[in-house]
Amino acid sequence: MLLASRRRLRAEVLIVLGLSLGQSAVYSVVQLLDKMTRAPLSEATSTLNRSQSTREYFDLTYQLLDIVFALVPVVLVFYFLSSHAQGGREGASGLARLGFNFARPGKDLLHGLGLAAVIGIPSLGLYAAGRALGITTAIVPSGLEAYWWTVPVLILSAIRHAIVEEVIVVGYLMDRFGKFGWSTPLAIVVSAALRGSYHLYQGFGPFIGNFAMGLVFAWIYTKTKRVMPLVIAHALLDIVAFVGFSLFGKAIGPGLDSLEGRGPLTRAPLKRNSAAIGG
Repeated sequence: MLLASRRRLRAEVLIVLGLSLGQSAVYSVVQLLDKMTRAPLSEATSTLNRSQSTREYFDLTYQLLDIVFALVPVVLVFYFLSSHAQGGREGASGLARLGFNFARPGKDLLHGLGLAAVIGIPSLGLYAAGRALGITTAIVPSGLEAYWWTVPVLILSAIRHAIVEEVIVVGYLMDRFGKFGWSTPLAIVVSAALRGSYHLYQGFGPFIGNFAMGLVFAWIYTKTKRVMPLVIAHALLDIVAFVGFSLFGKAIGPGLDSLEGRGPLTRAPLKRNSAAIGG
């Protein structure tokens, strides 16, 4: 019975990842190979939050649709977690099991702000080092035109990325890996490796940086059992990158999220397969 349960959970995880960040990771590897076989990575560019139409309100519509549909795998995760509640948390909602709620808003906000500072400042140096070494592409955090809705959409995009990544890659996978019988260190490393892999389209520097970020975030989750501080930290990092670049141009460095071309969570240029998320 236990073996059958684990098989079911493995299938569940593969479905969730196939609809979300696992698919993004595959596209990211292909995009990296594409860029490396065209020219040195230092000459490549990764553009995030790309415009989807030259017509303002169609572009807005595509951006909002991206955000809404990107959250569907998160809803699926909470459904699975709520359906399979076990042990002392029997009957608990998926939101409560992962600590994705407002049960302690003050602490979560403070922890999120601290994490954003700890992760954000070194990431600027890592991006600069990667560019100098030629292992990181130039990253443009926002490719949107300057419309009245650009900043609000970029904020929503940042929040979307934070929710999708922290809920799936940290909260959900750490829960499921534990039920697979994996050790905590192994679960943390695999979670972090997945986070790094769907940023590979930006080069090897962002892979290293996001792998390190994944180790820190997953370790913190094992201590707190709450993804909300992670979501807050991640959202703040991306808001600064996305909105800062949109307002001040090249003053902003790395940008942490959104695959530029293809995959499940952003819409690709017209008539092409769905685009992937970033990170």
